[in-house]
Amino acid sequence: MRPVIQEKIDNLNKPKGSLGRLEELAMQVCLVQQTLTPSLSHPCHLLLGGDHGIEREGVSVSPRDVTWQQMINFTRGGGGVNMFCRQHGFRLRVVDVGVDHDLSGVTGIVDRKIACGTRNFRYEAAMTEEEYGRCMDVGAGLVDECTDEGCRVLCIGEMGIGNTSPSSIWMSLFGNIPLEECVGAGAGLDTPGIRHKYEVLREALDRFLAAEPQYDTPAVVRYFGGFEMVAAVGAMLRAAERHLLVLVDGFIMTACAIAAIRLCPDAQYYMVFTHCGDESGHRRMLDIVHARPLLQLGLRLGEGTGALCAFPLIDSAVRMVNEMNNFDNAHITKYF
Repeated sequence: MRPVIQEKIDNLNKPKGSLGRLEELAMQVCLVQQTLTPSLSHPCHLLLGGDHGIEREGVSVSPRDVTWQQMINFTRGGGGVNMFCRQHGFRLRVVDVGVDHDLSGVTGIVDRKIACGTRNFRYEAAMTEEEYGRCMDVGAGLVDECTDEGCRVLCIGEMGIGNTSPSSIWMSLFGNIPLEECVGAGAGLDTPGIRHKYEVLREALDRFLAAEPQYDTPAVVRYFGGFEMVAAVGAMLRAAERHLLVLVDGFIMTACAIAAIRLCPDAQYYMVFTHCGDESGHRRMLDIVHARPLLQLGLRLGEGTGALCAFPLIDSAVRMVNEMNNFDNAHITKYF
């Protein structure tokens, strides 16, 4: 189908290739949806929340209470993610996958809780194999719900204090990068804090490698991942199966995307890497999968906000291929 799509794009009344990355995005969306007339109907944003046992080791400047407090804030429309979802017409689903707080009675939060936070991977695996499977199923089920409502484009964000720690370890193992080069400030650690974080993660990684010298991708994801992160991996994989375009956000979601790609390389064809964030190492993480981000705005909020900011570019690409006239219909001489 690629040659047919390319012919349509090349015959729009513009110089060939003159709309640059928009033409590449249009090609990608057409291939994902296998059509010459793509749609971004019913866009959905999954905001997945979970807490991390490793947070108990002082690897984050923020306490874990911020996770549940922000989850409630999202239901009241007060977060950055709320603003951008309203701006771009995304339906927001706030999902508790593993927050260490009882949110079952909070209107506006979807309850998919696996447990009240993961275990502390400094000493043991963050989750069991059964919990890992349930997380993957949660992500897949959420995508099915969105798709059944007509969704064609999916954005995924996260809320989980401490989740840059597992992301840094995934980056190190999946990218074959020294751990020290993967550990950053997260939400705002100072230099001694970053050093402490590195030492904790180094100990955890050494313990894992001693126990799993021949590790595979599922073992890494299960041992270090957060419930919200593994659910995101499951969502990305199911989105590819359902031919949805997936907008990949910042450091944490890029780590999840890399995990998904390692589990199913074809999943990358469905992903748009939307921006390069301000978190240390994000550019190197993008390089692991040779991704070219659309934006570089110094963002590091998470929640999927950077991906939502990039949505208008994807929308412009789809409008280009659907709404621009071609040379024949416009009675313009084709000049290339």
